[in-house]
Amino acid sequence: MELSLVVMAVGASLAAGLATGLGALPLLLVPQVQKPAQHAMLGFAAGAMVAASLLSLLVPAYHHADVTLDGTMALVAVAASALAGAAILAVIGCYLPDYWPKRQSQTADVAMHRRMWLLVLAVALHNFPEGLAVGVSFGTGEIGRSIGLAIAIGLHNVPEGLVVATALVALKYPRLKAVVIATATGLAEPVGGLLGVLAVTLWEALLPWALGMAAGAMLYVVVGGILPELRPRGNRALAAMGFIGGVAMMTALDIALADV
Repeated sequence: MELSLVVMAVGASLAAGLATGLGALPLLLVPQVQKPAQHAMLGFAAGAMVAASLLSLLVPAYHHADVTLDGTMALVAVAASALAGAAILAVIGCYLPDYWPKRQSQTADVAMHRRMWLLVLAVALHNFPEGLAVGVSFGTGEIGRSIGLAIAIGLHNVPEGLVVATALVALKYPRLKAVVIATATGLAEPVGGLLGVLAVTLWEALLPWALGMAAGAMLYVVVGGILPELRPRGNRALAAMGFIGGVAMMTALDIALADV
Protein backbone atom coordinates (compact mmCIF):
# COMPACT_ATOMS: atom_id res chain seq x y z
CA MET A 1 0.00 0.00 0.00
CA GLU A 2 1.38 3.38 -1.03
CA LEU A 3 1.09 6.02 1.69
CA SER A 4 1.07 8.76 -0.94
CA LEU A 5 -2.16 7.39 -2.45
CA VAL A 6 -3.82 7.37 0.97
CA VAL A 7 -2.74 10.96 1.66
CA MET A 8 -3.95 12.15 -1.76
CA ALA A 9 -7.27 10.33 -1.39
CA VAL A 10 -7.99 11.83 2.04
CA GLY A 11 -6.81 15.29 0.95
CA ALA A 12 -8.88 15.28 -2.25
CA SER A 13 -12.02 14.00 -0.52
CA LEU A 14 -11.55 16.58 2.26
CA ALA A 15 -11.25 19.37 -0.32
CA ALA A 16 -14.40 18.12 -2.08
CA GLY A 17 -16.26 18.00 1.23
CA LEU A 18 -15.19 21.50 2.25
CA ALA A 19 -16.68 22.79 -1.00
CA THR A 20 -20.01 22.76 0.84
CA GLY A 21 -18.67 25.62 2.92
CA LEU A 22 -17.50 27.40 -0.22
CA GLY A 23 -21.03 27.24 -1.56
CA ALA A 24 -22.42 28.68 1.66
CA LEU A 25 -19.99 31.64 1.80
CA PRO A 26 -22.08 33.95 -0.46
CA LEU A 27 -24.62 34.19 2.37
CA LEU A 28 -22.06 36.23 4.31
CA LEU A 29 -21.76 38.69 1.43
CA VAL A 30 -25.20 38.98 -0.20
CA PRO A 31 -28.69 38.91 1.32
CA GLN A 32 -29.96 36.11 -0.92
CA VAL A 33 -28.79 34.05 -3.89
CA GLN A 34 -31.48 34.10 -6.54
CA LYS A 35 -33.26 30.89 -7.55
CA PRO A 36 -32.20 31.00 -11.24
CA ALA A 37 -28.54 31.00 -10.17
CA GLN A 38 -29.16 28.07 -7.83
CA HIS A 39 -30.87 26.10 -10.61
CA ALA A 40 -28.02 26.74 -13.05
CA MET A 41 -25.48 25.65 -10.40
CA LEU A 42 -27.44 22.49 -9.59
CA GLY A 43 -27.73 21.63 -13.28
CA PHE A 44 -23.99 22.17 -13.77
CA ALA A 45 -23.18 19.99 -10.76
CA ALA A 46 -25.51 17.24 -11.99
CA GLY A 47 -23.86 17.21 -15.41
CA ALA A 48 -20.37 17.10 -13.93
CA MET A 49 -21.31 14.22 -11.62
CA VAL A 50 -22.92 12.18 -14.41
CA ALA A 51 -19.83 12.58 -16.62
CA ALA A 52 -17.52 11.80 -13.71
CA SER A 53 -19.51 8.68 -12.81
CA LEU A 54 -19.19 7.38 -16.37
CA LEU A 55 -15.62 8.43 -17.20
CA SER A 56 -13.89 8.19 -13.83
CA LEU A 57 -15.74 5.27 -12.26
CA LEU A 58 -17.72 3.02 -14.63
CA VAL A 59 -15.17 2.91 -17.47
CA PRO A 60 -12.22 2.11 -15.14
CA ALA A 61 -14.45 -0.42 -13.33
CA TYR A 62 -15.02 -2.28 -16.60
CA HIS A 63 -11.33 -2.25 -17.52
CA HIS A 64 -10.34 -3.67 -14.13
CA ALA A 65 -13.12 -6.29 -14.21
CA ASP A 66 -12.10 -7.32 -17.73
CA VAL A 67 -8.74 -8.51 -16.37
CA THR A 68 -10.32 -11.43 -14.49
CA LEU A 69 -13.64 -11.84 -16.35
CA ASP A 70 -14.50 -12.13 -20.02
CA GLY A 71 -16.03 -9.10 -21.75
CA THR A 72 -19.71 -9.97 -21.24
CA MET A 73 -19.33 -11.03 -17.61
CA ALA A 74 -17.28 -7.90 -16.87
CA LEU A 75 -20.12 -5.74 -18.19
CA VAL A 76 -22.68 -7.68 -16.13
CA ALA A 77 -20.54 -7.44 -12.98
CA VAL A 78 -20.05 -3.68 -13.31
CA ALA A 79 -23.75 -3.09 -14.05
CA ALA A 80 -24.75 -5.22 -11.04
CA SER A 81 -22.36 -3.36 -8.74
CA ALA A 82 -23.69 0.00 -9.95
CA LEU A 83 -27.26 -1.09 -9.26
CA ALA A 84 -26.18 -2.31 -5.82
CA GLY A 85 -24.64 1.07 -5.02
CA ALA A 86 -27.81 2.87 -6.05
CA ALA A 87 -29.97 0.40 -4.10
CA ILE A 88 -28.00 1.00 -0.90
CA LEU A 89 -28.64 4.74 -1.09
CA ALA A 90 -32.30 4.12 -1.96
CA VAL A 91 -32.73 2.00 1.17
CA ILE A 92 -31.02 4.65 3.31
CA GLY A 93 -33.35 7.25 1.82
CA CYS A 94 -36.41 5.18 2.70
CA TYR A 95 -35.48 4.81 6.36
CA LEU A 96 -33.89 8.18 6.99
CA PRO A 97 -37.16 10.04 7.76
CA ASP A 98 -37.85 7.58 10.59
CA TYR A 99 -35.22 9.38 12.70
CA TRP A 100 -37.89 12.02 13.40
CA PRO A 101 -41.35 10.44 13.48
CA LYS A 102 -44.23 12.81 12.89
CA ARG A 103 -46.38 13.80 15.84
CA GLN A 104 -49.80 15.36 15.50
CA SER A 105 -49.11 17.65 18.47
CA GLN A 106 -45.97 19.27 17.13
CA THR A 107 -46.25 22.86 15.95
CA ALA A 108 -45.53 23.93 12.37
CA ASP A 109 -42.35 25.67 13.57
CA VAL A 110 -41.02 22.52 15.27
CA ALA A 111 -41.93 20.44 12.21
CA MET A 112 -40.02 22.85 9.99
CA HIS A 113 -36.94 22.61 12.19
CA ARG A 114 -37.15 18.82 12.15
CA ARG A 115 -37.34 18.79 8.35
CA MET A 116 -34.38 21.14 8.18
CA TRP A 117 -32.19 18.96 10.35
CA LEU A 118 -33.32 15.96 8.35
CA LEU A 119 -31.94 17.77 5.29
CA VAL A 120 -28.64 18.44 7.10
CA LEU A 121 -28.35 14.79 8.15
CA ALA A 122 -29.25 13.55 4.68
CA VAL A 123 -26.58 15.76 3.09
CA ALA A 124 -23.96 14.56 5.58
CA LEU A 125 -24.86 10.91 5.04
CA HIS A 126 -24.77 11.01 1.25
CA ASN A 127 -21.40 12.82 1.37
CA PHE A 128 -19.92 9.60 2.76
CA PRO A 129 -20.32 7.52 -0.44
CA GLU A 130 -19.05 10.49 -2.45
CA GLY A 131 -15.85 10.44 -0.39
CA LEU A 132 -15.78 6.66 -0.80
CA ALA A 133 -15.89 7.14 -4.58
CA VAL A 134 -12.87 9.45 -4.45
CA GLY A 135 -10.93 7.04 -2.25
CA VAL A 136 -11.72 4.05 -4.44
CA SER A 137 -10.72 6.02 -7.54
CA PHE A 138 -7.33 6.92 -6.05
CA GLY A 139 -6.89 3.23 -5.24
CA THR A 140 -6.67 2.57 -8.99
CA GLY A 141 -3.51 4.65 -9.18
CA GLU A 142 -5.01 6.82 -11.95
CA ILE A 143 -4.27 10.15 -10.29
CA GLY A 144 -5.54 12.41 -13.08
CA ARG A 145 -8.97 10.83 -13.28
CA SER A 146 -9.20 10.70 -9.50
CA ILE A 147 -8.50 14.44 -9.25
CA GLY A 148 -11.13 15.08 -11.90
CA LEU A 149 -13.66 13.04 -9.94
CA ALA A 150 -12.88 14.97 -6.75
CA ILE A 151 -13.38 18.24 -8.64
CA ALA A 152 -16.74 17.05 -9.99
CA ILE A 153 -17.93 16.08 -6.51
CA GLY A 154 -16.70 19.39 -5.13
CA LEU A 155 -18.70 21.23 -7.81
CA HIS A 156 -21.76 19.28 -6.73
CA ASN A 157 -21.16 20.20 -3.10
CA VAL A 158 -21.04 23.94 -3.79
CA PRO A 159 -24.79 24.41 -4.49
CA GLU A 160 -25.55 21.78 -1.87
CA GLY A 161 -23.86 23.88 0.81
CA LEU A 162 -25.75 26.93 -0.41
CA VAL A 163 -29.08 25.10 -0.11
CA VAL A 164 -28.37 23.95 3.46
CA ALA A 165 -27.12 27.34 4.65
CA THR A 166 -29.99 29.21 2.98
CA ALA A 167 -32.55 26.97 4.66
CA LEU A 168 -30.91 27.50 8.06
CA VAL A 169 -30.90 31.28 7.60
CA ALA A 170 -34.60 31.10 6.70
CA LEU A 171 -35.12 29.50 10.13
CA LYS A 172 -33.42 32.54 11.76
CA TYR A 173 -30.05 30.89 12.35
CA PRO A 174 -27.14 33.38 12.35
CA ARG A 175 -25.47 33.48 8.94
CA LEU A 176 -22.04 32.51 10.24
CA LYS A 177 -23.48 29.57 12.18
CA ALA A 178 -25.39 28.45 9.07
CA VAL A 179 -22.18 28.52 7.02
CA VAL A 180 -20.32 26.50 9.68
CA ILE A 181 -23.07 23.86 9.81
CA ALA A 182 -23.17 23.60 6.01
CA THR A 183 -19.38 23.15 5.96
CA ALA A 184 -19.57 20.46 8.64
CA THR A 185 -21.89 18.33 6.49
CA GLY A 186 -18.97 17.74 4.11
CA LEU A 187 -16.67 16.28 6.76
CA ALA A 188 -18.05 12.78 6.15
CA GLU A 189 -16.25 12.77 2.79
CA PRO A 190 -12.63 12.36 4.01
CA VAL A 191 -13.80 9.47 6.22
CA GLY A 192 -15.25 7.76 3.16
CA GLY A 193 -12.13 8.64 1.17
CA LEU A 194 -9.86 6.98 3.72
CA LEU A 195 -11.96 3.81 3.94
CA GLY A 196 -12.27 3.60 0.15
CA VAL A 197 -8.57 3.85 -0.65
CA LEU A 198 -7.62 1.46 2.18
CA ALA A 199 -10.16 -1.14 1.05
CA VAL A 200 -9.07 -1.31 -2.59
CA THR A 201 -5.33 -1.04 -1.95
CA LEU A 202 -5.36 -3.78 0.70
CA TRP A 203 -7.66 -6.05 -1.33
CA GLU A 204 -7.32 -5.28 -5.04
CA ALA A 205 -10.05 -7.75 -6.05
CA LEU A 206 -12.60 -5.31 -4.60
CA LEU A 207 -11.61 -2.58 -7.03
CA PRO A 208 -14.04 -3.08 -9.96
CA TRP A 209 -16.95 -3.76 -7.61
CA ALA A 210 -16.17 -0.73 -5.45
CA LEU A 211 -15.85 1.52 -8.51
CA GLY A 212 -19.17 0.30 -9.87
CA MET A 213 -20.97 0.76 -6.55
CA ALA A 214 -19.52 4.25 -6.15
CA ALA A 215 -20.74 5.15 -9.65
CA GLY A 216 -24.22 3.82 -8.92
CA ALA A 217 -24.39 5.76 -5.67
CA MET A 218 -23.33 8.99 -7.37
CA LEU A 219 -25.83 8.55 -10.21
CA TYR A 220 -28.56 7.91 -7.65
CA VAL A 221 -27.72 11.21 -5.94
CA VAL A 222 -28.18 12.98 -9.29
CA VAL A 223 -31.35 11.20 -10.42
CA GLY A 224 -32.94 10.82 -7.00
CA GLY A 225 -31.78 14.05 -5.36
CA ILE A 226 -30.80 16.85 -7.74
CA LEU A 227 -33.05 16.40 -10.77
CA PRO A 228 -36.31 16.13 -8.77
CA GLU A 229 -35.50 19.49 -7.18
CA LEU A 230 -35.29 21.09 -10.62
CA ARG A 231 -38.23 19.37 -12.28
CA PRO A 232 -41.34 20.89 -10.64
CA ARG A 233 -40.37 24.51 -10.10
CA GLY A 234 -36.86 24.98 -11.48
CA ASN A 235 -35.83 27.05 -14.46
CA ARG A 236 -35.48 24.17 -16.90
CA ALA A 237 -33.63 26.10 -19.58
CA LEU A 238 -30.95 27.30 -17.16
CA ALA A 239 -30.72 23.90 -15.53
CA ALA A 240 -30.36 22.19 -18.93
CA MET A 241 -27.65 24.60 -20.04
CA GLY A 242 -25.87 24.12 -16.74
CA PHE A 243 -26.12 20.33 -17.13
CA ILE A 244 -24.63 20.40 -20.62
CA GLY A 245 -21.88 22.73 -19.42
CA GLY A 246 -21.09 20.36 -16.55
CA VAL A 247 -20.84 17.34 -18.86
CA ALA A 248 -18.63 19.24 -21.33
CA MET A 249 -16.33 20.61 -18.63
CA MET A 250 -15.94 17.25 -16.91
CA THR A 251 -15.22 15.47 -20.18
CA ALA A 252 -12.57 18.03 -21.11
CA LEU A 253 -11.09 17.80 -17.62
CA ASP A 254 -10.96 14.00 -17.79
CA ILE A 255 -9.09 14.14 -21.12
CA ALA A 256 -6.71 16.82 -19.87
CA LEU A 257 -5.88 14.95 -16.66
CA ALA A 258 -5.78 11.44 -18.17
CA ASP A 259 -1.97 11.41 -18.39
CA VAL A 260 -1.26 13.01 -15.01
